[in-house]
Amino acid sequence: MTEPLRVFIVDDEPPARERLAELLEDCRAEVPNVSAGEAANGVEALARLPATAPDVVLVDVHMPGMNGIEFARHLQKLEHPPAVIFVTAFDQYAVQAFEVNALDYLLKPVRAARLATALIKAAGKVAGASASAREALEKADTQARRFLSVAERGRVRLVPVTEILYLRAELKYVTVRTVEREFIIEESLTQLEQEFEARFLRVHRSCLVARDRVRGLERLPDEEGEARWAVVIEGAFDPIPVSRRQLAAVKQLVKG
Repeated sequence: MTEPLRVFIVDDEPPARERLAELLEDCRAEVPNVSAGEAANGVEALARLPATAPDVVLVDVHMPGMNGIEFARHLQKLEHPPAVIFVTAFDQYAVQAFEVNALDYLLKPVRAARLATALIKAAGKVAGASASAREALEKADTQARRFLSVAERGRVRLVPVTEILYLRAELKYVTVRTVEREFIIEESLTQLEQEFEARFLRVHRSCLVARDRVRGLERLPDEEGEARWAVVIEGAFDPIPVSRRQLAAVKQLVKG
């Protein structure tokens, strides 16, 4: 290790951040490190990280608004994401998820010797997003995300799930539509449907719409003598066609 590790701390509790900063000082002789900054939540951290260029992020698992695992998932959108070490109070299910998916973690109260070991391990990792890292984080995260994310000009742009009007699959990508604009993400529409089943309804094989944005059904010009329907979405310019297979579910939603 030629250069000190740049370490960024993410925790919603100030005393916890102070404690981690002290521990980093304690193990500086064994593992040279410098502070790359800190943040009180995942959203704040994602905004600050590109400018601070950390090698390692220490992140609390349980934080309001965005848990540590979701934060780490969004972090993978960066071209060169830092290594992530999770910090958690003892929770056998959380720990089991980390161990099964080979994710680095520290149990609270964190000890300097254990932190040093984790930092040495992190220093040996090659920076860069990998399919295996993304897959491990997906498997460990048992909660639906509050945001989807895209990389824009070297930063992570967060898209609140509550602002999404619809998700439409196109070839290998999914278009995420909000009132303001569209985003392109590389995710599976089927997996998005499973993760956000309570929020989105499939209206045909390549499109999910936000249930709370549905405002009605509109009849389209008949095609070969068959009635065709489209769902009207608040905030969207054009109605979205509904397949015959999904028409009953959409009608039920409209009635409800």
